[in-house]
Amino acid sequence: MALSGYKNILVPVDGSAVTQNILDRGIEVAKEAGAHLDILNVLEVNQFNQTYGSAVSGDVVFKLTENTEDKLKQMKDKAEAAGVSDVDIHIRFGNPKPIIAREFPKDHNTDLVIIGSTGLSAVERLIIGSVTSFVVRTATCDVLIVRPEKQAKK
Repeated sequence: MALSGYKNILVPVDGSAVTQNILDRGIEVAKEAGAHLDILNVLEVNQFNQTYGSAVSGDVVFKLTENTEDKLKQMKDKAEAAGVSDVDIHIRFGNPKPIIAREFPKDHNTDLVIIGSTGLSAVERLIIGSVTSFVVRTATCDVLIVRPEKQAKK
């Protein structure tokens, strides 16, 4: 499928070091395709409960959501400044794997997910598994994997 065939592009971001590369590629493809761009962050509140050993307070979740929304607004502004006219930002709560692979694409008619090769450290991948590999295996649409710059140039 030519890039012009994509109408709804999803760029899931997690704030990791590769987020800017993923966003830049998403902007590039959305501009070329004339597509709608969705920028999504999935907050996994259970991750904090496991890390800190107790339930996270509503105040902490509110502040985290507020900070995430501010970052997403900056990403939206960047996309619009680069020439993407149709951009939405989203925050979802839950497990990023099914949300990115199936739930969000179904809800938003996504036909391309642009995702990083990894946003986690090697230890985190061993413990919780790679979101990217899950998305590649189970996505309901095409997936474009963006590699970190240093990895891509090898």
